[in-house]
Order: sequence, then C-alpha cells, then structure tokens
Amino acid sequence: MSAGVRAADVAVGTELPEQTYPVTRADLVRYAGASGDLNPIHWSDRVATAVGLPGVIAHGMLTMALAARAVTAWAGDPGALVEYHVRFGRPVVVPDDDTGARVTVRGRVAALGEDGRARVDLTVTSGGEKVLSLARATVQLA
Repeated sequence: MSAGVRAADVAVGTELPEQTYPVTRADLVRYAGASGDLNPIHWSDRVATAVGLPGVIAHGMLTMALAARAVTAWAGDPGALVEYHVRFGRPVVVPDDDTGARVTVRGRVAALGEDGRARVDLTVTSGGEKVLSLARATVQLA
C-alpha cells in the first residue's frame, strides 16, 4: 500500500511532479548487462546508423522503466503500481558524450476509482519528441 499519496488528497487533474532522468552510454551498457539485451543498436553508432537509426538508442524497456519510476516515486511505493501500459513511439537517441540524453516524464491523474486506484496518463519526451505513446499507469493509493 502506498505511503506517499492518499486517495483523499488526489483529484482528477492532479499533476505529478515532473521528473527528468539522464541517460548516458554508460547507463546503456549497465542496462544491457542487467537485461541481457546486447543488441548493438544500443552501443554501436555504426550498427545503429546502418539499420536506419539516427544513432545509438536507449533500450525501450529502460525508457519504460524510467517513466514507471516517476509514477512510483509520486505514489511512494513501487508496489502501488498495479497496471502499466505504453506504446513505444520514438527512440531515445543517446549521444556519445558526457551528457547523453534526457528523458522527461510528466503525469496527470485522469481517473479515480472507488477502490482507491488512480489512472495516471503520462507524457514522456526526449529531445522535445514524445517517445512513449498511450502511456498510462494504474496506482493503488493509500
């Protein structure tokens, strides 16, 4: 059960705090090792551009996880996330520099259930482009 946000304190239209997460090439290497996804489009500019990508891209599941992290940080409990859906829209291109890319997550409560659940619609962008489409999470509030 969530310790961070109480259902009584949330209304349709409540906005989650905006979160911005850096994503560097080093993050991609660590994620690849943890996930087992060693596809070279996540570390080789040569391979990524050869298959038509603008450069090395972040793993879609990493992008999805960052958005979920913003929701669970707001809810105050990772276990409060009971349902989560996204559609991958555009890749997050990660330059080979010390800055990398930025993934920004904004959320808004779109619906409240009588069971204390809130549906949160998410807008996830990188480089000014929406990277996740139809992103929504259902959270069990305290």
